[in-house]
Amino acid sequence: MSERLAQLAYDELPPAVRPLADDILKVSSAALGGPYNALLRSPDMARRAFDLLDYLRFKTSVDKRLNEFAILIQARIANAQYEWWAHETIARKAGLADAVMADLRACRRPVAMRQDERLVYDYCVQLTLNHRVPDALWRETVTAMGEQAVIDLTVLSGTYVMVAMLLNATQVRIPGGGALPLEVLDAAEIRRRLLS
Repeated sequence: MSERLAQLAYDELPPAVRPLADDILKVSSAALGGPYNALLRSPDMARRAFDLLDYLRFKTSVDKRLNEFAILIQARIANAQYEWWAHETIARKAGLADAVMADLRACRRPVAMRQDERLVYDYCVQLTLNHRVPDALWRETVTAMGEQAVIDLTVLSGTYVMVAMLLNATQVRIPGGGALPLEVLDAAEIRRRLLS
């Protein structure tokens, strides 16, 4: 698999796009790589996506551990290798247990989840795979997290579906030719495993 887009260099960017690149470079561990290499091909959209991602990553009402767990859930569902690679270390630093990540990476419902992680898992998996959330799960999640956090979690989930699609469509590789962290599974198998 080869990447479909050549990596943009800062010096190649039009002067009007460089302030956005500067903002990206302040927060991105991938510099202008990862999803930003693709996003910068559409600068107006990239600015709007960056601002949304900045809120969802750094200013959200969702606890960072849960936020990163939700991102990893989307990465696993989408077989998004780069997304998983980029967020696993961040999730670990935020306090997500290795056992939880190992089960999810293997496309299994994690057995060692805390109660708040169980809610996030159930909510995100139901929303992504069934495109809706049962009433009882909605009420339980809102009671535990509050309305703002549930709305932020919902938007985060959808946004990271978009990021996964962008990464997969452009075939972004792991830097340095690193090993792929996820077994690639078809959608039906992912659905079977994660909903069981």
